[in-house]
Amino acid sequence: MILFSSLNILIWLLLSAVVETEGSKPNIVIVMADDLGYTDVGFHGGDEIPTPYIDNLAQGGIILDNYYTPMICTPSRAALLTGRHPMQLGLQHSVICPPCPFGLGLNETLLPEFLKKYGYATHIVGKWHLGSFTREYTPTHRGFDSHFGFWGTSTDYFSHDTGGDRGGLDFWENMTVAREYNGSYGTELFGNKAVDLIMSHDQFKPMLLYLAHQAVHTGSPPQFLKAPQEYLDRFKFIKHDGRRRYAAMLSVLDDSIGNLTAALKKSGMYENTILIFTTDNGGPSAGFDENYASNWPLRGCKYTNWEGGVRGAAFIHSPLLKNPGTTSHHLMHISDWLPTIMSAIGETLPKDIDYYGVDQWPSIQFNAPSARNEIMHNYDGGAGAIRYRDYKLVVCCTENERNGWYPEEHSYIGANQKPYIQCGERNSSLPSCTSAAKYCLFDIASDPCEYNNIAMLMPELAEKLYSKLMMFADAAQPPRNKPTDPAAYPALHNGHWTDWLDKHPVF
Repeated sequence: MILFSSLNILIWLLLSAVVETEGSKPNIVIVMADDLGYTDVGFHGGDEIPTPYIDNLAQGGIILDNYYTPMICTPSRAALLTGRHPMQLGLQHSVICPPCPFGLGLNETLLPEFLKKYGYATHIVGKWHLGSFTREYTPTHRGFDSHFGFWGTSTDYFSHDTGGDRGGLDFWENMTVAREYNGSYGTELFGNKAVDLIMSHDQFKPMLLYLAHQAVHTGSPPQFLKAPQEYLDRFKFIKHDGRRRYAAMLSVLDDSIGNLTAALKKSGMYENTILIFTTDNGGPSAGFDENYASNWPLRGCKYTNWEGGVRGAAFIHSPLLKNPGTTSHHLMHISDWLPTIMSAIGETLPKDIDYYGVDQWPSIQFNAPSARNEIMHNYDGGAGAIRYRDYKLVVCCTENERNGWYPEEHSYIGANQKPYIQCGERNSSLPSCTSAAKYCLFDIASDPCEYNNIAMLMPELAEKLYSKLMMFADAAQPPRNKPTDPAAYPALHNGHWTDWLDKHPVF
């Protein structure tokens, strides 16, 4: 239970009552960047790729310095929209591939479904990635009034085709295949659509806008990283081709967020809007997934339980905040957004659902002690991790996992990069963390780069955390994953992905 002063409780209750009495619930704008590296934004010390619009919002809001996500995108998106842990949802194992006939369970109630009960207009722009094999699993059947974007994992940024021999178009306006956008850059399309929704919004209703950007995820073969030429020209000084392309993609993303902010102000919605920025997982580094993000100096990257895979870049920005221009060091998980948003609008969640997320609104607004002191990162296939206060236990790890520190020796980022994270010292007398060890223990507060395995120094704590991890794993839902279905391939459906298991799929 969270403990904070009676005065803060009184203030919080009064503010909630004001929201309910006035009937003027705040607009909620959630911007999710895809595969963004922890150190690729200026507010985390990145100085190679300018991100002025993102940084301005972060520095004028509250930077969430101890914020975590799952290590890949389907689990993150599910946790964000349900307030539940991916292991409670059966989504702890890999992602939903386009021809895989499974999705986020229909028994789960999503954020837009809750907000519609309180009069919200609800829109999603960009990436869905929570199932599409039948229409019941697609966005406009899960609480969103509209969807403009794609259903699956990734597409080419210009053609919006998934590429390869079995690829096809994946671009939708609600339930209509949208072929007319071939040649238009995805990040700009999504940014412009978000602006259009804001400028045309009926302000007698509050709005939920979930802008799930494509950037800076890898696109489709043969050229995985693409950006308009004018953006590529901005970064001629970056010699590494992959890193230069990544920089250009991130710059387009930053400009789109600048346009979004300008639209909120021009429309008059800004003063009553809560804007949340989050990445879905750590960045894929050093050519992993054909990409060149930087989480340096954190260990690991996307698809790992190391800090480089799960420590997210995030902030909240709003004129409604009581302490803007600050940094929160409270522990937070992406699943906390659902109960936090409900608290911010003066509403509550059902009591009969086992939410993993906790209400962080008092912590954000009043710097009250966080309701969270633990994060269950994941457990799947014999690898996993759990964080408790300052300590993190890692059950390590598959041999193909990226267990090092990337990019090594500044292989594609500038040698003068000044890290936001201070690593501390390596202790060569401590054992290394390899797959041969039962588990490893790290003090993240003093050793955020996971250099020093202190399990042998704190055996009782290590065993306690291991037991908690195993108990949560034993109670988890079995993975929902199903093998690919050849009947899904676009060659059978007019060249595009569709709801192929419906009686009458979109053709």
